[in-house]
Amino acid sequence: MIVGVIGKPNTGKTTFFNAATLSHAPVASYPFTTINPNVGIAYLRANCVCKELGVKDNPVNSICVNNTRLIPVELVDVAGLVPDAWKGRGLGNKFLDDVRRADALIHVVDVSGGTDEEGRIVALGTHDPLLDVHFVEREFDLWLLQILKRDWQRISRTAEAGTQKIISMLAERLSGLSIAEKQIVESIDSLRLIRDKPTLWSEEDLLRLCGKIRQLSKPIVIAANKADLPTSAKNIERLKAMNLFVIPCAAEAELLLRRASEKSLVEYLPGDASFQIITPERLVPEQKKAFDLVNERVFRSWGNTGVQQAINSAYFDLLKSIVVYPVEDEKKLSDKVGHVLPDAYVMKEGSTAKDLAYRIHTDLGEGFLYAIDAKKGTRLSADY
Repeated sequence: MIVGVIGKPNTGKTTFFNAATLSHAPVASYPFTTINPNVGIAYLRANCVCKELGVKDNPVNSICVNNTRLIPVELVDVAGLVPDAWKGRGLGNKFLDDVRRADALIHVVDVSGGTDEEGRIVALGTHDPLLDVHFVEREFDLWLLQILKRDWQRISRTAEAGTQKIISMLAERLSGLSIAEKQIVESIDSLRLIRDKPTLWSEEDLLRLCGKIRQLSKPIVIAANKADLPTSAKNIERLKAMNLFVIPCAAEAELLLRRASEKSLVEYLPGDASFQIITPERLVPEQKKAFDLVNERVFRSWGNTGVQQAINSAYFDLLKSIVVYPVEDEKKLSDKVGHVLPDAYVMKEGSTAKDLAYRIHTDLGEGFLYAIDAKKGTRLSADY
């Protein structure tokens, strides 16, 4: 599963990406700093089962810190989106092509209202961030609409003639966009469109269908960035009042703490509700002031920086992922060389024991007989 980081230019989108992945993608206060997609590894934060099982683990594919498991996942930071991107304006075609593989999206919004619809810097509070939320959704929907409208008359007539069902034809047209056929079915049925009469579907029907498909196939969490600025709090409340999935966020603060942790200046784990300065005497006045501001404007106001929370929400809340700890020896909870709880895999909710076997290795899936519940010692069937 892949999560895309999207938004208009100059919202702090790439800063969010750098903070999440400790990458060094270029950041600047002008549009289109990001041209080619940046791909990096971030981490999901989950309570490790080592404490529950009473063992000392030594992970291989992930990290365990104080009973917290950090599991690598893939993030993609794509070019900024501007109005009329669906027509190819700006880097629109590239943006939309870059996000086709994403299963969920983190939309980084400048919630301070300090950048206009093009990403240009304006006075704080003079731009409505709610407009940014709507325009990104609409650009995506119009892009999907252009794909569906290509040769629509032939597609709809063929479906009505019974030669091929409309569901399979739409699934074929949208193949490569990480859109499942069941999501198309659910979208059509929820809008009460008549499957056997697609020639009666209006362009507005098709646009509404694209919106529903987007909601199901590319669910979005809003990272309300720059939450530490004075104009942000009221806008965050407005976004939440619209029943949007909103996480207050301060990407610059997270990046500061991650870099400081690398240099052993602070003790901080992504997602923590506080940080500890290790050697205060090493700090110069500018550093001390920066840490004081992070404490005052971020942690005391919002409880955390929001970056890790947005990533966790994308995977756990939007994609309904679960963490599974496969082992080879169910009694020692280890692999064949003795690593205890060596791996943590992120699986889709509803995955089966056989899906997990294939995830570990193709040969294991093809030769699958049964799994074992390590807690209970009971055998589990392939479809468990």
